[in-house]
Amino acid sequence: MCPVCRKPMVAYELDGVEIDHCVECSGTWLDGGELEQITELSGASPGPLAAALESAVSGAATKRRCPRCSRKLRTLDVGRDPVVELDRCPRGHGLWFDRGELDTVVRGHTAHDDDEGEVARYFARLFANSLSVSGSHD
Repeated sequence: MCPVCRKPMVAYELDGVEIDHCVECSGTWLDGGELEQITELSGASPGPLAAALESAVSGAATKRRCPRCSRKLRTLDVGRDPVVELDRCPRGHGLWFDRGELDTVVRGHTAHDDDEGEVARYFARLFANSLSVSGSHD
């Protein structure tokens, strides 16, 4: 279920990576390690993105719940210009991206413009490929 609007999410799969997306609020759930996996699959350097996530500042618990374990998600401030406030499962099950946050993180934390383009193209292929929808997901 979507941590924001509590609607069922749709699971998309591309290159063996399954991503949960809410068609109601346009948020995206990435299980732990999937963002790094996508970065690597797209041919981009995972270094800057991994460093940004590692150095991110954890904040307070939110009302949102992890779709995997139902624990309260905690805020996670990523980056500086702009700062993006993600929601992360305290058990490491994944990250929640509100509408537009995934794009902002990808564009702000890839090594250079070519990497940014590759990761952005990966997500464009993922969401454009309606045949890859594998159905509703928690």
